[in-house]
Amino acid sequence: MKPNGRTPALDVGVIGVGSMGRHHTRVYGALPGVNLVGVSDVDESQARRVADEFETRATSQASLLAAADAVSVAVPTRVHAPTVRACLDAGTHVLVEKPFVDDLETGAALAERARDAGLTLQVGHIERFNPATRVLADLVDDLDVVGVDIQRLGPPLDRENEDSVVMDLMIHDVDILRLLVDADIESLSAAARNDQHVTAQFAFDDESIATVTASRLTQEKVRRLSLTALSCRVNVDFIDQSVEIHRRSFPEYVETNGDVRYRHESVVERPRVRNGEPLEAELKAFLEAVREGTTPQVTAEDALAVLEILERIEAEALGDGRKVTTT
Repeated sequence: MKPNGRTPALDVGVIGVGSMGRHHTRVYGALPGVNLVGVSDVDESQARRVADEFETRATSQASLLAAADAVSVAVPTRVHAPTVRACLDAGTHVLVEKPFVDDLETGAALAERARDAGLTLQVGHIERFNPATRVLADLVDDLDVVGVDIQRLGPPLDRENEDSVVMDLMIHDVDILRLLVDADIESLSAAARNDQHVTAQFAFDDESIATVTASRLTQEKVRRLSLTALSCRVNVDFIDQSVEIHRRSFPEYVETNGDVRYRHESVVERPRVRNGEPLEAELKAFLEAVREGTTPQVTAEDALAVLEILERIEAEALGDGRKVTTT
């Protein structure tokens, strides 16, 4: 770490500067106490464009790892494992974009390697850092959850993406579901249409249930969650970063000009949500874990637990040929 007044600065870089990696570069370049020492990409012209845009340098992966204390890895999923392994072998802390790996056994080995080396390995489940998710997580401790319904829908992609709709979209909401429901899955079923619209249904051993839908066929971008508890209903919009709590309604009869009408009055609370960019919060949390030597907020073990569930969903909805490899 290079000195920067009283606070030592971290030298950071980004490996893979496509759509998501470019945003990592942008955020790192604006964070205090951080030196953006370079970017690397197999597409050298893309690396140069991003480097020029954010006033850093384009370099080889090996040179970047020699210079950086910590890096983000935003390469295609199929090369996550060898890229993360190279980072750990170089003694570099890593934040790797989701999905962590395409093979659970390999992911477990990487997690062990990071632990043995005393290096931070965080996985980029960015919705964990949405301000609305944080408010929801605080609320759920005091609720008796009955059911959860989550929708992550949108139109077909206008960019290349090798990951299935389950691994690309549903992964966020399965991670959130694990955050909200502290119980084992008793049963799970799933169905798909055209491999691009998938719904999974969960029953947990605490008697709560959940439905999660991910789609690339919907001509509206939707990122919403509804949670039903015995005392209230909570609605979350991850795009607007808003939370509404609907408390018990009050029935009454109202007379107007001789006509009697029945209506319900509902109490709606809107907790304050400190809006902000989830990626910035995620990268700050990663660098704090690096500096303090603390456990990252999304560990490799967290990511592997999500992938195990996604494997079951893909096997059920899309067939064995699409599932993550396990032993």
